[in-house]
Amino acid sequence: MGNTNSLCGRKRFTNKEASNSSVGNNSSHDGIKTIEAVRSCSFSKKSDLCIRIITWNMNGKVSYEDLVELVGKDRNFDLLVVGVQEAPKTNVAQLLQTASSPTHVLLGKAKLQSIQLFLFGPKNSQPLVKELKTESQSVGGCGGLIGRKKGAVAIRINYDDIKIVFISCHLSAHANKVDQRNDELRRISNSLLSKDKRTNDLIVWLGDLNYRIQDVSNRPARSLIQNHLQSVLVSKDQLLQEAERGEIFKGYYEGTLGFKPTYKYNVGSSNYDTSHKVRVPAWTDRILYKIQDTKNIQTTLYSYDSIDQVNGSDHKPVKADLCLKWINS
Repeated sequence: MGNTNSLCGRKRFTNKEASNSSVGNNSSHDGIKTIEAVRSCSFSKKSDLCIRIITWNMNGKVSYEDLVELVGKDRNFDLLVVGVQEAPKTNVAQLLQTASSPTHVLLGKAKLQSIQLFLFGPKNSQPLVKELKTESQSVGGCGGLIGRKKGAVAIRINYDDIKIVFISCHLSAHANKVDQRNDELRRISNSLLSKDKRTNDLIVWLGDLNYRIQDVSNRPARSLIQNHLQSVLVSKDQLLQEAERGEIFKGYYEGTLGFKPTYKYNVGSSNYDTSHKVRVPAWTDRILYKIQDTKNIQTTLYSYDSIDQVNGSDHKPVKADLCLKWINS
């Protein structure tokens, strides 16, 4: 099935039930279970599906070179999912298609002004797509030269009898907008998930969720990051705090925040913001996932990291490599 050179090898699904069990060292929150990424390919030829997921706030501009770096040379995955926010008016889909050639082709795309989502599959994989539907939900914002539309787009796909929903979102900015972001997530979920009575094997959220670091000022935060002690800041992350309160993302998984906060950088560099705004660094850009049942599917997160060499925006992209295996296949 899929790419014969994919991330960990694979075989076809034989069990059609949906469920979830995650592999790795876990620390639990009421809303989110934090998963330590497995850096080796221990699944080897036993994985059924591998997906590379990327989210990036483009800050209104893009270069082909950045997209080549974004996709990477390692194409050992089946599906490639790229969600972008503040996308320019440039044809991002066409640039991504060129960057991902010749191994992958565009299967579907969803767009809500500057919020865009692209799904690529292995060459000649179109016969495996039995259903593909796109949806969107606006929660505010506007366009302009740098589109800052707020809301989400979704791609719902049945890929070789595996039912997946990918949701790429851009939520309201600023540290004091926590409740507003929570409300936006609920509105998006009610629109794109709750009304759908079908069972999904996998749900993936990605995007600029815009949650910030709570009650830590700029100088101490930057000092910790400079000394590679950013893990101290994880307990102050608003997204994890809100999940622990049971407000959002109940039952979801996320990789460990081992990378540096992805916002806000000086464009063209890996230096944090030196403008008059002097934003406190934050993990605004995130990827989370959920599988409905916990009995028959095993998921392994092979990487969860920022792509620091991409410098074209004030955000760093974030990438996750996720593999699935049916336990009772």
